[in-house]
Amino acid sequence: MNSRTWRGRVFIGVSADGKIAREDGTLDWLTDPSPRPHAVSGNSDRPALVWETFSPTIDTIVMGRATYESVLGFDGWPFDGKRVIVLTSRTAVEDARVTRAESVDEATRLLGEGGAAEVYIDGGRTIQSFLRAGLVDEITLSVAPIILGAGRSLFGTLDADVLLTVRGSHATEDGLVRTTYDVTTR
Repeated sequence: MNSRTWRGRVFIGVSADGKIAREDGTLDWLTDPSPRPHAVSGNSDRPALVWETFSPTIDTIVMGRATYESVLGFDGWPFDGKRVIVLTSRTAVEDARVTRAESVDEATRLLGEGGAAEVYIDGGRTIQSFLRAGLVDEITLSVAPIILGAGRSLFGTLDADVLLTVRGSHATEDGLVRTTYDVTTR
């Protein structure tokens, strides 16, 4: 029986071959796409989630150390007003905006104690760990029109199949195909 009171939600961009970053961790292919025309047609009457409506529903973010370090390079801190947990077994994180957790179990305990309701899970290894633990309820993938050929895989090797049910999908003007899935339990 699942006694957790929060929903684990993923919202992430991937290349057409399932990569979330180049091997060196850079995201230039996603953040600075080359302008090119895209034929957008056949959009669904049931669109996927978009960041502008997804982000305000989140009260807590759990991310891995590499993702946290990437976020530190942004122009500003994008998570004001939200609780942030950094999942890392490395040394302490010296940042008053975040709480450190050494394991998924510790992060889960912190989420329960903190009254989390809608939890954004970010970072490849963190997403994989939460999937393995059965703690992901929803996944929104934004597939970019590029094949990297090499890089960091979103899902990597998982212990078992993860069944997904499509809730909505649409193409964006910048060529992304965005799909929101519910994670189905057996």
